[in-house]
Amino acid sequence: MKLTNFFAYIRFEKRFSEHTIKAYETDLTQFQLFLQDTYEIKKDEDIEHLHIRAWIVDLLEQKITTRSINRKLSTLKSYFQFLIKRAVLAANPMLKVIAPKVGKRLPIVIPADRLEFLFEQVEFGNDFKGVRDKMILELLYQTGIRRSELINLTYQNIDLEGLTIKVLGKGNKERLVPISHKLSRALQNYMTVKNADFPLELFNFLFITEKGKKLYPKKVYSIVNHYLSLVTTEEQRSPHVLRHSFATHLSNNGADLNAIKELLGHSNLAATQVYTHNSIERLKQIYQQAHPKAKE
Repeated sequence: MKLTNFFAYIRFEKRFSEHTIKAYETDLTQFQLFLQDTYEIKKDEDIEHLHIRAWIVDLLEQKITTRSINRKLSTLKSYFQFLIKRAVLAANPMLKVIAPKVGKRLPIVIPADRLEFLFEQVEFGNDFKGVRDKMILELLYQTGIRRSELINLTYQNIDLEGLTIKVLGKGNKERLVPISHKLSRALQNYMTVKNADFPLELFNFLFITEKGKKLYPKKVYSIVNHYLSLVTTEEQRSPHVLRHSFATHLSNNGADLNAIKELLGHSNLAATQVYTHNSIERLKQIYQQAHPKAKE
């Protein structure tokens, strides 16, 4: 399999994020090992749709979720399209593969009152670490930006007077995200605390570690997971949960779906519509609890 060429293609031509590239590497390596161990296949030209179907069955037997399997199939689809584009293959074996159906799963959302308790009642501390951790949580929830977008923020991206943040999203697409006066003041305070220990001229990234290095994904996850565990029993406590909460709370309070789409940086409305479903589920719950006939 021509994996090295493909990984170079998605890194330098498609400019995929390192997180996405790592996921592609994992998926394709697993598929490659399956082909070698089960069919002794090493060449792309020998791969048929039956081999891919067999891999799907093998993954299902391993209790891999259909959502994860479909993600892996999406990786294969991109790989075979690359091979066709490079004239390595004449036909795409994925065309005869039917992906397993995925049940609808609504995003995990932290109730607004729980997040208010987190920001107003939980003690973070006034040192650099405490101020930074709270700023990370507030920025993720109040803007809905992705973890990768937060990590790559620089001072040049922040317009405190104009109350906007310039975000570089997926596909290197830029968007402006509005912030409140209160969040602007919190950012100014964070910068003051940070610059006391790490002068601006020495480090341009907005968020850094306690050692003055650029913040990394696992560190952000650890911070968010720790503080969300104080206010929720949900097993999923990732930075993306704050993004889901941001969008759902906007939808619950009547925000236009297209506006939420722009704020999140979604390329199409379909990806944003899940937050409408979340609002409907909330209405159903209220109805079941409040209407006297609902319990009959």
